[in-house]
Amino acid sequence: QVQLVESGGGLVQAGGSLSLSCAASGRTFGSYAMGWFRQAPGKEREIVAGISWSGGTTYYADSVKGRFTISRDNAKNTVYLQMNSLKPEDTAVYYCAAEATYSDYIPLIRADFGSWGQGTQVTVSS
Repeated sequence: QVQLVESGGGLVQAGGSLSLSCAASGRTFGSYAMGWFRQAPGKEREIVAGISWSGGTTYYADSVKGRFTISRDNAKNTVYLQMNSLKPEDTAVYYCAAEATYSDYIPLIRADFGSWGQGTQVTVSS
């Protein structure tokens, strides 16, 4: 497993942008698929975006396609989530997750990720 620490959350007006970062410990970061999930009050935790170990494959939930971009820098053990055109419904705690896959497979459900960060709050005001 890896240790994950998110940063970059905050308060932004609708239409604005935020960039989240997730720093991972460990020397095998490059073998992990990474995901960003979010959980709003009273709702289930849902996947927002995922990226394969090489960065060659990405996944986006329909609700964020065209607005969010996931990327990774394996040399820095970091995965990013650039969020543009934010909407009030994007308000949630955002979590970084990791799972060793050694392939271009990206897990899409919470149960398939073994390592989690502590979460960072994103609030979008209308």
